[in-house]
Amino acid sequence: MTSTLPPPERAGLARARISARTLRTDRWWVAPLLTTLGLTAFLVYGLARALQQDHYWAADHGYLTPFYSPCIAAQCAPEAAHFGRLPFEFPWWLPYAAISLPFLLLFRFTCYYYRKAYYRSIWQAPTACAVREPHRRYTGESRFPMIGQNLHRYFFYIALVISVVNTYDAVLALFHGERGGFGIGLGNLVLLGNVVLLWCYTLSCHSCRHVFGGRINSFGRSPVRYWLWTQITRLNTRHMTFAWITLGTLVVTDLYVALVASGTVSDPRIFN
Repeated sequence: MTSTLPPPERAGLARARISARTLRTDRWWVAPLLTTLGLTAFLVYGLARALQQDHYWAADHGYLTPFYSPCIAAQCAPEAAHFGRLPFEFPWWLPYAAISLPFLLLFRFTCYYYRKAYYRSIWQAPTACAVREPHRRYTGESRFPMIGQNLHRYFFYIALVISVVNTYDAVLALFHGERGGFGIGLGNLVLLGNVVLLWCYTLSCHSCRHVFGGRINSFGRSPVRYWLWTQITRLNTRHMTFAWITLGTLVVTDLYVALVASGTVSDPRIFN
């Protein structure tokens, strides 16, 4: 059936030509700005600490910062190299934890939440609702290098292994009491708290949720996996929160270990 309605131009309904980037009057730019500043601050701090290659190991208490774990370079302190050292020294520009840091950064870079964060704030695609983006066309994640975002599911498995390594580091530090044996200091609580929150972030990942429930045709036939999927789903609703909290706890943990290792502060002991 042929429509008898007149074309929009003839009916006076032509699209309005608006030269302004947006007609919004609220401070829509605040959230993207804060996101950019937060991500930039973490990257600058992390890069500086990774290249510093010092004050990463508090020998008296067995505290190893997660920025240097696992410490595998030949320059690493022998006690800090929980999984052994390579037989050669790294150049000054290569972090001691070169085996883990790239994968951790890629895991976060390809994370569904972080994509949203830096797409909107840094890449401005789009910056905010009803705000015109500065790009002429949209190609999505169908071309190099953005097609690499699809590797996130594989980085998730590596992040799981690194989370186990960080947990091992935190537990091992409990057996470095002042008199030998088991002991607890403020640094132990900092390390353990950071590990717990890192697990919350890792397990709340969308890829983790898919692993447990993405290919099940009937939850009724898989009650255990269904229960695990529901628990992960609860965490998943707070994935953005954990993404930001863990950026903060990583910095706090690393800074605390650096201050103790350098002798700037002493570690208060709670037990032994």
